[in-house]
This record gives sequence, C-alpha cells and structure tokens, in this order.
Amino acid sequence: QVSLVESGGGLVQPGGTLRLSCAASGRILSIDFMAWYRQAPGNERELVAGITSDESTNYADSVKGRFTISRDNAKNTVHLQMNDLKPEDTAVYYCNADVLTTMPPWGTRSINYWGQGTQVTVSS
Repeated sequence: QVSLVESGGGLVQPGGTLRLSCAASGRILSIDFMAWYRQAPGNERELVAGITSDESTNYADSVKGRFTISRDNAKNTVHLQMNDLKPEDTAVYYCNADVLTTMPPWGTRSINYWGQGTQVTVSS
C-alpha cells in the first residue's frame, strides 16, 4: 500500500558530507511525522532526527549541529543532510513515517512505515 525508499548512502571519509533522501509512494493522503533512525552492528536502533508536519524538528545530541532534516510535502519526501561525518556515524539509516492512508473497509487510517535502510560508512 505504502512504501518508503531511501537513497544517498555510501562510503565517505571522516569530515565528509552525504545527503540521504526518502521517497514515499502509494496510497498517501498526507504524512505527519517523518524521521531518520540508524542502527550500527551490535547496537539498538536509535532516533537520529525527526520532523513534524508543521516543520518542528528534533535531533539526537550526537548529531546536533551537523545534521539537518527537511521535508518536501509536495513530493512526499524527507531528507537528511549530514555534514562533518564521523566514524561513529557509520550505520544503516532507516526512514520512518506516519502516513495517513486508506485501509478498506475501515477508511482513512494513520499507519507507521519503515524503509529498507541505506548503508552509511564513514572511514578513511
């Protein structure tokens, strides 16, 4: 019904920059909260940044001042601009969104979706 597809991950040197994108498609009426999570091997999945429909944002302490989350409601996309990347940023980054969609026969419902993830590796 709804899918989230991430892109923009890759290998970058410490201090480098990457821009992640997440595009939502399907039966989408609107999207409320959108967020980026990440999970490194052996670690729990953690919230990196989130953004509400009214553009309110929040960030994990470890990325404040370096990462910026933004959204384009017309395109149902969310982006994560990552500057001054550090080795500890290495992880699989996942897009997450609360999507207002149709769910027959009940009608309109808000459902949480996850993307498949994109690998970010910061290494020299």
